[in-house]
Amino acid sequence: MPDDRSSEGVPQLPDHGHGHGHGHGHDAPPASTGTRALLTAVLAPFALAALIGALLLYPFGEHPSPTNPTGFARTPVDGQIAGAETGACTLPGSGAAPATSAPSGSGSRGDCLRLRIELRNGPAAGATIEQNVPVEPTTPEFDVDDEVVLAYSGTAPRQGTSYQIVDYQRGHWMLLLFGLFAGAVVVLGRWKGVASLLALGAAFAVIAGFVLPSILAGRNPLQVAVVGAGLIMFFVLYSTHGFSARTSTAVLGTLSSLALIGLLSSVFAALTQLTGLDDSTSALVGALGHGIDARGLLLAGIVIGALGVLDDVTVTQTSAVWELHRANPDLRWRQLYSAALRIGRDHVASSVNTLVLAYAGTALPLLLTYSLSGRSFVDIVTTQDVAQEVVRTLAGSLGLIAAVPLTTAIAALIVMREKPSAAPGGRAHGTDAAELIARGARSGAARATFGTGNAPATGAEHPFRTDPGLELPPTGIPPRSTGSPRPLRSEPAE
Repeated sequence: MPDDRSSEGVPQLPDHGHGHGHGHGHDAPPASTGTRALLTAVLAPFALAALIGALLLYPFGEHPSPTNPTGFARTPVDGQIAGAETGACTLPGSGAAPATSAPSGSGSRGDCLRLRIELRNGPAAGATIEQNVPVEPTTPEFDVDDEVVLAYSGTAPRQGTSYQIVDYQRGHWMLLLFGLFAGAVVVLGRWKGVASLLALGAAFAVIAGFVLPSILAGRNPLQVAVVGAGLIMFFVLYSTHGFSARTSTAVLGTLSSLALIGLLSSVFAALTQLTGLDDSTSALVGALGHGIDARGLLLAGIVIGALGVLDDVTVTQTSAVWELHRANPDLRWRQLYSAALRIGRDHVASSVNTLVLAYAGTALPLLLTYSLSGRSFVDIVTTQDVAQEVVRTLAGSLGLIAAVPLTTAIAALIVMREKPSAAPGGRAHGTDAAELIARGARSGAARATFGTGNAPATGAEHPFRTDPGLELPPTGIPPRSTGSPRPLRSEPAE
């Protein structure tokens, strides 16, 4: 049955336009035309530069391929272990590797793990091959029914010597983990979570579709990383948080901090003479068959790695400034800046710890290896492999620290341009639950006392009016009679 009661008597939420949520307060009121024009004039050249840079750096028509097909560059073939037993490494006709001494204390020499592997795809799908894996401390544990990945050399597809076990198949379990992650994001974030997942996919698309092909084609890695980070930043922030003055302010803060990180990392990588030539980079150069800017590749990793932490800090600081200004529009710029900066100090402390611990966790095997060398702490920290992680961490942390005052200052300057009553109709924006309840209570009390037809017409004459901008909406309830008051009726007790 349709409800024929008028909805005009229900206090309505003011329309605030689309703003940034991020879990920090309410949506912001729409910015004024002057503010939108200012932010567009500042950010449009950077967005245009990112697009032009992508067109200039992308290797159209170029398809770099490895000249030395070893290791990861071989054709991958999936297989399943059908049998596993320990035996000698020198079995005739088995395609075994040369005899290798067993580990000390094993009680035997030349032991190998003999594996029968059923090929699931590739040129000899369905065939079974034998692989002999020397038993060493670094040999993985293989059991029957394990799904593995083999590297196929491209010749003699039915011979075991044409294959080499390189990894396990783990795609199904990783897909399950990603499904749990995506489900948790959507359940908690709802449509905002869906938008963040789409933005994450777009970020991976930029890295896989632009950054990697451009660097492999010989483009300057740092230039490619800066352009790629710009594309990711604009798309991710605006698609996740919407087109608003808040988001534009966060983009401006992120852009400034990224520029600082790029500058610091470039200067100190040159001063510390970092080459960027670690084991992974050396393997990449060997596979490509031509040189690559290894230091530029290191700097590119620093810029892209810092972007994920930066956007969280800048969005949070922008939201803090907006909410503080909404709570007290009378705050001056310095007061607003100081209050938001106090919030940022706690956030940046936890973010720096996150960055440092993430890099330390990644380099943990390397640190353990160097700790066994007996060298001093200073000697270990200044080695090439560790020093590049230290420069990466400290340059990223400095940019993260600078992002708080930079973004806070920019956001305070932008928000101070807005008038507190910038909403349509001249009403102040207030969506706090307490304020809405108070307005509804005042409106209901006035109607209950005076009735719709007898309520004073103006706010100055209304005894219940405490908000000059509050309009008492009409209601479908008939006006109360102005005759003699009716006696109160007592309700029976239940």
